[in-house]
Amino acid sequence: MAATDAAAPHRSRHRTALAGGRRRTGDKRELLVAGQEDSFGLALGWTLFNLVATQRGGLAMAALFNAAMLLGVVLSAPVTGWLARHLHGRTLLYLAGATEATLRVATLAALLAGIDGRLVAAGVTVMHVAAYAGFAAMRAEVAAVDARPRAMTRYALSIAAVEAAGASVAALLPLHRAALAAVFVVYGLSLLPTILAARRSRVLSSPRNAPRALPVDRRDGVERPTRVERRRAEAAARAATAVRLPFAVLAAGGGVMLLAAGPTLLSVALATELHGRHAVAGAAAAFSAGCLLSSWAVDRAGRLRLPAAVLWPLWGVGMLLGWLLAPAHVAGLFLAQFLSGLSMTAFEGGMDARLAQRARPGTVTTVLAWSASTRALGSAVAVRTLPALVAAPAVGTVAGTAAAALALVSLGAMVRTRLRSGRSELPA
Repeated sequence: MAATDAAAPHRSRHRTALAGGRRRTGDKRELLVAGQEDSFGLALGWTLFNLVATQRGGLAMAALFNAAMLLGVVLSAPVTGWLARHLHGRTLLYLAGATEATLRVATLAALLAGIDGRLVAAGVTVMHVAAYAGFAAMRAEVAAVDARPRAMTRYALSIAAVEAAGASVAALLPLHRAALAAVFVVYGLSLLPTILAARRSRVLSSPRNAPRALPVDRRDGVERPTRVERRRAEAAARAATAVRLPFAVLAAGGGVMLLAAGPTLLSVALATELHGRHAVAGAAAAFSAGCLLSSWAVDRAGRLRLPAAVLWPLWGVGMLLGWLLAPAHVAGLFLAQFLSGLSMTAFEGGMDARLAQRARPGTVTTVLAWSASTRALGSAVAVRTLPALVAAPAVGTVAGTAAAALALVSLGAMVRTRLRSGRSELPA
């Protein structure tokens, strides 16, 4: 997390500052391949994990584990911030990768062995804290090599495409011993390229605040800072480096995810219960296709110059609309996932861009980490609440109600905007 806020060392156009003169394109390729292999393994194992959970405990058990996953995302922001202040990027990636790989295998084995679901959920939470700490560190490595938006976008899109492939393979695998053994191997060892890439980490820990010179008390011939001045200096240092979180914006983002993200995040369980296991592969591919078109959707929406209070709820409506048709036909499920992938990715990208533009210098990474955590908190509540409200065949009713609520919020925001603009145009 520290890398995006710290200036990367100067590099020539074609070569990095690393020993041996490795080309920058080679560095990016190494990180890209490592991220793709990690994401394929994670999507493969996590999709199978959800399929087994749905088979054994239905939508409620799948919701428990997905809420535990999202809680891990929420907790990853403060944990990653603390680690980035104290550890070199290499050490952070080693620690996160080893922890995540161990817990991937352990939680899947515990689920298959019938261990208490609450204990498995606790392991899932810690696993995703490590996963998102490592993901933040990998994005920092990409930014250290090439900080252009194009490089980060390519990294994100390649991961989205690979995740869809991993989910599709998991949905088509038979649940017998040989297939399960192969999943265990890929699930655990897919982090090995990330750990190997960490050997050439370019990210240092965040610089500690240098202690400022304090007034001293020379009584008794001994120089010591006075207590009052020491407290004042410490308070000034904390104020200078404090991160100002835009709570209203974060709350709005979490609220949209609370109302809109539940069906999408439970898509594996819902697809299995509504149309059978093999529908999961098509749903994953449809979601990936929507993600790939999200940048086009953001550009089109940007031309309308809608305020966030109007646009963000509309993205939430887009996440939900297709779920009105999903229970009726498998094509409705694919449409729901396509619209969800497009709308969710566009919403998250727009929210992060707004926060990054308004963040204080040196705090962008921390603010964006909290942005992801707040969205995950709303999503966690959504996936725990949805199974308590309805069974899978009635998901369209809940989706329609939530979409109507978000549409009303957007309409109300548009009316308020028009009224304000009309008042500003009145003669003084």
